[in-house]
Amino acid sequence: MKVVKSSIWKEGFLERIENRVEWDQWTLYKMNYEITKENLITDFHGLKAVDYLPNLQLFDHQLQAAETVIEEMNGKAILADEVGLGKTIEAGLILKEYLIRGLVQKALILVPASLVNQWVDELNGKFHIPAIAYRKNYALEACQVVVMSIDMAKRKPHKEKIYAENYDLIIIDEAHKLKNHRTKNYEFVQNLKKKFCLLLTATPIQNNVYELFHLISLLKPGHLGSFESFQAAFSKNNRHDEAEEFLHELVNQVMVRNRRDDTGMTWTNRHVEIIPIQFTQQEQAAYEMVSSLKETSPIFSHAFSMITLQKEMCSSKEATALTLTKMKERCTNAEERKEIEKVITTVMNVERNAKAEKAYEIIQKANDKVIIFTEYEASQVYLQSYLYSKGITSVPFNGRFSKSKRDWMKQLFEQKAQVLIATESGSEGINLQFCNHVINYDLPWNPMKLEQRIGRVHRIGQKENVHVYNLAIQDTVEDHILNLLYEKIDVFERVVGELDDILSHVNEQQPSNSKII
Repeated sequence: MKVVKSSIWKEGFLERIENRVEWDQWTLYKMNYEITKENLITDFHGLKAVDYLPNLQLFDHQLQAAETVIEEMNGKAILADEVGLGKTIEAGLILKEYLIRGLVQKALILVPASLVNQWVDELNGKFHIPAIAYRKNYALEACQVVVMSIDMAKRKPHKEKIYAENYDLIIIDEAHKLKNHRTKNYEFVQNLKKKFCLLLTATPIQNNVYELFHLISLLKPGHLGSFESFQAAFSKNNRHDEAEEFLHELVNQVMVRNRRDDTGMTWTNRHVEIIPIQFTQQEQAAYEMVSSLKETSPIFSHAFSMITLQKEMCSSKEATALTLTKMKERCTNAEERKEIEKVITTVMNVERNAKAEKAYEIIQKANDKVIIFTEYEASQVYLQSYLYSKGITSVPFNGRFSKSKRDWMKQLFEQKAQVLIATESGSEGINLQFCNHVINYDLPWNPMKLEQRIGRVHRIGQKENVHVYNLAIQDTVEDHILNLLYEKIDVFERVVGELDDILSHVNEQQPSNSKII
């Protein structure tokens, strides 16, 4: 097919010039002028996005957070509201505002894989933002607002495609997972070109202040100085009120944090208690026998291995025996294998589980829906079997499930079963306001994981008082865990701000002396 240049346009152009013919209809011109004028935003104060979202219920703290990020923090901020206050809504509002103002043309949203569809649904349904979930065969340059899992984004060839794009706004959900600056996730985010950037996490500090340093360095490198100077000024050994006050002031320049008590909203109460449990004689003997392995076999001399076994023994004999069996298979010394086999036999001969019995007692007393959090899949399976033997219906929930199966388990829990038994994956990205009883069957090392768990039920939409039961076996490694949890809560509150109760009031229930390797 031959393409021929046309010169017809010249005739009409010259006729209008020479004979002063009307270029276009005045009515159409005036309409175009009015539309253009209406779309101009001459005042940068206040949120224009609200006018475009008449059907979305927005709370004052969410509006204030969005205004603060846009007007005072130049679009680079950590959104650190307590769990359940709507950080996703705040991020969506900020994105909508920038889109309306023409300051954002392209946006990238990085989230855990299990939350991709949830983000797409919220942005499309609530904010009318045409976000899409990224697929491997998509042309990334054609996607204006794209949501993808960070695990996919950091891998080839997606990483190179993302680096080639110029994104105006990057949003990262569950940003506390970037706390380790030595990971590929951290390196990937650090190398992204970021005009505006939002990090969403209710738990910006999980173990120490250095995690916060690395998060803020992703937003504003140098805001807290170099790592060496930060370490010298704010290490545990140099802690004093003046330094902490200065650090708190620096953090507030890049962080928005709303607490439930500050929102002006009516919240149900949170009742938290530590429930001490005593091992049965059989359990105590098995626990001590497991602990003695560190003296008989080199493979148990590593502190982490022994503490893991002690924690598992505080959870279930099934979890302990599974780990011991795997370690026996790796052992090449016949005598050591024989010793491990003897311990496995002793562990499996334990007839009762005092912690499971206490959990059953709480479930009976609650006579309502209950979530149990355990750290081990073997304990999850055991608990489901144990509760079934007691006539209690339950469903499991763990990270191995596909999204459709996770949704199905949630639906079964809401409509059929009394108990949901979840591993750690159940503490993020699932909203369960129809339940108000939480049993922390296994205590994590990190207090922020407890906050994430409780936040699944104690959030906007909860109509009942929330009851939290933290189970702890006395005279075991769990005493040591409790002490560390209190210390880490103290660090968080000194730097970031007060926390809602997640264990009990600090020093209200002091754990007894630790029994640890």
